[in-house]
Amino acid sequence: MSTEPAGPGGPGGPAVGSPGDGAPEVRPAPGGEPADAPATYVPPDAQPPPGRGTATAIPTAAPPLEPDVDDLGVRVPLPASVRRVVSLVPSLSESVAATVPGLLVGATDYCTHPADLEVTRVGGSKWPDLEKVRALAPDLVLANAEENRLSDLEALRAAGIAVWVTGPTTLAGAFTSLRRMLAACGVPATPVWLDEARRAWSSAYDGSPPARTAAVPIWRRPWMVVGRGTFAGDVLRRLGVGNAYADAGARYPTVSLDGIRSSGADLIVLPDEPYAFSATDGPPDFPGLDVALVSGRHLTWYGPSLLEARDLLERQLAAAAPGGGSLSTADT
Repeated sequence: MSTEPAGPGGPGGPAVGSPGDGAPEVRPAPGGEPADAPATYVPPDAQPPPGRGTATAIPTAAPPLEPDVDDLGVRVPLPASVRRVVSLVPSLSESVAATVPGLLVGATDYCTHPADLEVTRVGGSKWPDLEKVRALAPDLVLANAEENRLSDLEALRAAGIAVWVTGPTTLAGAFTSLRRMLAACGVPATPVWLDEARRAWSSAYDGSPPARTAAVPIWRRPWMVVGRGTFAGDVLRRLGVGNAYADAGARYPTVSLDGIRSSGADLIVLPDEPYAFSATDGPPDFPGLDVALVSGRHLTWYGPSLLEARDLLERQLAAAAPGGGSLSTADT
């Protein structure tokens, strides 16, 4: 497991981690926005995150594509044929590997899926070895607006390398983003796994008010939670769980433990990444509140993991138990 956020993916997580296991040095990006991103950065979903109690259908068919425009609206100088791809995002590495085996020639040290992925490793998502990336002579580098530093992406562009940036903050936006990214890689049709994942989620939310309200810590020392306009927050909303911090001023605000306890949440959702919350690390801090231990990969990654995410997360949320002590991990 990576302690360097993979969120979302994994995209979707704030820039709080550094490589290595245990308790890494914390490098928070202000407000959870992309590290050193321009002040005008706006999450590039095709539609804004819906308000509470507002349904947003996930289409069962892929939308029309602009073949050379990434999620940030940047026109990417794609080569006529893409044969070599380097991915700086774990969930995108998994997506490419599942769709076009052999296309991926480089990935981060934290690209753990598929388990048998054999490519050159280029360091972390936040701190990639740019010399290694350049030496691989990629036709295209895949990145994410939250996961990767803008300065690294600009350096790669300055070296003449095409860079495609993803950045969905809703589940519906993720399906569009994945199809657009794969098209940039030269995939002419929507892969079967992506169509199946879209169908699996298409009836997950009917617009009803959330049955529960959760706080979702994703880090401690300092405590940070999922805030406004995040992919993870939208996934939970579609499973009937609202976010106590949905109206926060930041996407990944730093908060106090007492603040989480008094936030009005009746459920604490603890993913196992980017911080590795576990049965003994996290639940004891929330006596009197139900605590659900969930898969961080399935909550924050968008890619093939979406095929099983709905069923797994529903089971893990249903298994929530009172905090204040250790929890069973039988359903995690």
